[in-house]
Amino acid sequence: MISFLGKEACHFKYNRMNKKFSLKNKTAVVTGGGSGIGKAISFTLASQDAFIHILDNQLESALETVNDIKKNNFIGVAHQCDVSNIKEVNQVILEICKTSNIDILINNAGIAHVGNIENCKEEDLDRLYNVNIKGVYNCSKAVIPYMKKNKNGLIINLASIASSVGISDRFAYSMTKGAVLTMTYSIAKDYVKDNIRCNCISPARVHTPFVDGFIKKNYPNEEKKMFKSLSKTQPIGRMGTPQEIADLALYLCSEEAKFITGSNFAIDGGFVTLNSQ
Repeated sequence: MISFLGKEACHFKYNRMNKKFSLKNKTAVVTGGGSGIGKAISFTLASQDAFIHILDNQLESALETVNDIKKNNFIGVAHQCDVSNIKEVNQVILEICKTSNIDILINNAGIAHVGNIENCKEEDLDRLYNVNIKGVYNCSKAVIPYMKKNKNGLIINLASIASSVGISDRFAYSMTKGAVLTMTYSIAKDYVKDNIRCNCISPARVHTPFVDGFIKKNYPNEEKKMFKSLSKTQPIGRMGTPQEIADLALYLCSEEAKFITGSNFAIDGGFVTLNSQ
């Protein structure tokens, strides 16, 4: 009689030649990879041997990230691209696909707005819609035909905890991130038969240059106090780091996560589940 453990053990074969979470021979497109979370994701995927293409509206920032990647003997290319412009997106994706497949798309580019509906002007709403929603639409629509042709692909969308819980004074931002989450589910459902996976990462507050700039602008001379206050909104007592988000993205991009699709990953220091009381 074969024991359960013995029967299952035959499936757990470790090959010393294979590195966990390796992205060797994979090509990844990262939008908004010039700073913050996008920069951390770009470098982390590159460090696991992925070929990185950074799409960023600020070419100088994208080039800085690529230079950091190349200094460490990894491979990356910067492209100036406004993700809200479908023509620009299509042109860049076409150029990339002339020389390689696109295995991974990270829809990271996004902008924020602070205010409730009364403080949200129509132009504010349009601005966030164009980048946060239309940007994800444009990039996903551009790469999916190539992924279908290759019968393989992964899309990761960066949303927010604001996509699923109420956050004060984040009307426009929450609206756009809720759309990103539901687009994730729709893409995952529609293309699972084509071996295209789609997942979502929803961070809470993450310490980025944007957060520092926001605090400095809105709370002059109270930066330390406000930083501490905002950090405490996460039950774990601090903000997340871009690297922590990047490490989760790396796992989801790897072969070790190939059973995961149509999922939303809150990386939030317990914000969603532990803040009820």
